[in-house]
Amino acid sequence: MGKYFGTDGFRGEANVTLTADHAFKIGKFLGWYFGERRRKEGEDGAPRVVIGKDTRRSSYMFEYALCAGLTSTGADAYIMHVTTTPSVSYVVRTEGYDCGIMISASHNAYYDNGIKLIASNGEKMDEETIAAVEQYLDGLTPEPPAVTRSRIGKTVDFAAGRNRYIGFLISLATRSYRGMRIGLDCANGSAWMIAKSVFDALGARTFVIGADPDGLNINRGYGSTHIENLQRLVREEKLDAGFAFDGDADRCLCVDEQGNVLTGDHILYICGCYMKDHGELPGNLIVSTVMSNFGFFRSLDEAGISYEKTAVGDKYVSEAMVKNGSRLGGEQSGHIIFKKFATTGDGILTAIKVMEVMLETKHTLSELSQPMYFYPQTLKSIHVTDQEAALADKVVQTAIHEAEERIGDNGRVLVRKSGTEPVIRVMAEAEDQAVCDTAVREIIAVIEAKGYAVK
Repeated sequence: MGKYFGTDGFRGEANVTLTADHAFKIGKFLGWYFGERRRKEGEDGAPRVVIGKDTRRSSYMFEYALCAGLTSTGADAYIMHVTTTPSVSYVVRTEGYDCGIMISASHNAYYDNGIKLIASNGEKMDEETIAAVEQYLDGLTPEPPAVTRSRIGKTVDFAAGRNRYIGFLISLATRSYRGMRIGLDCANGSAWMIAKSVFDALGARTFVIGADPDGLNINRGYGSTHIENLQRLVREEKLDAGFAFDGDADRCLCVDEQGNVLTGDHILYICGCYMKDHGELPGNLIVSTVMSNFGFFRSLDEAGISYEKTAVGDKYVSEAMVKNGSRLGGEQSGHIIFKKFATTGDGILTAIKVMEVMLETKHTLSELSQPMYFYPQTLKSIHVTDQEAALADKVVQTAIHEAEERIGDNGRVLVRKSGTEPVIRVMAEAEDQAVCDTAVREIIAVIEAKGYAVK
């Protein structure tokens, strides 16, 4: 990770650690950078950059700042308005854009925001380009020259790009959803119009919550990080399934017809077994992260599916999938990558692929997930003043070691810093939920006692 850009973009509190000036400078540099790249490769025309945003109030501020920066150095900015991260990725790779930018802090609170850079192949931007942007932000490279007259870039309303993405999603369905009762939780974020449009077009009767964004309520009480409302909706309305997305809709978690939550691990297991049975899983290999549940790996062993573990972040999952040729990978949090169809996690696409398994096998979600083992797990996040110092503290390390000793070989403890916000995540898995709860509680208590917690 760089100084500004973490595992999922440059993220921080709007107008505090991530400002409109940052956005203007990023746009200004990228407009010049891709213009220079075009000239070196002998390509004519101005660089073309497509921009999407989520529903945060500050997203409009960053959108305008990015456009100003881009056009000031000769790039054309194509604005998709409120849309999902995977839609920007799709448009970039299918329509020949030099770069894509998504303005979103994903699952974070409304007052945070982020700038995600997407390469021309639809994947996360390469480290070389990120490093060049960061050097400019730190004043280590010269100011890009401003262009004048006819060389000044233009802004283009590109809502049509969002519609093309919706058409792509609809084309992926293998069967009509007629007769299916489906719950959708859009987190008051990017999916608030797109998800319903897709499921309605496919014939489902949709029950939608978290679809009333006001700029301040994204992820608040709804979405994949607050799935209890979707559970209630599924039970009360007797739905066949529910799908919860996060703020920029690159995640999806499921709720089965009984109201039980299915994590990203369950989705990988369900889709992985289906793909294996249909010869669609090259090498019978799935890529996941170190955060996946112990029971998930045990279940894959029994299903005859191999796996590769990566660091946390769909960026690392995607990189591993490119190297080993896997078509399925993801995270327990719900970032699922179907490499045949997308280059990044896509919540709505994931919901469509889960629906495919349900309809083609004629099994309910509870039946599909029943064979998978899932160890009790506790995961808590604590905001800290200094991630590195807290994790290096010998007293904290002792508390972690003692928790590991108590759990033994029948579980694990994982304590790591977040790559997207100033928090430390503490997770424990064991055969008994109380043991998990105690381990996490005691480690967090030590971090607090040592003065690292933000008060």
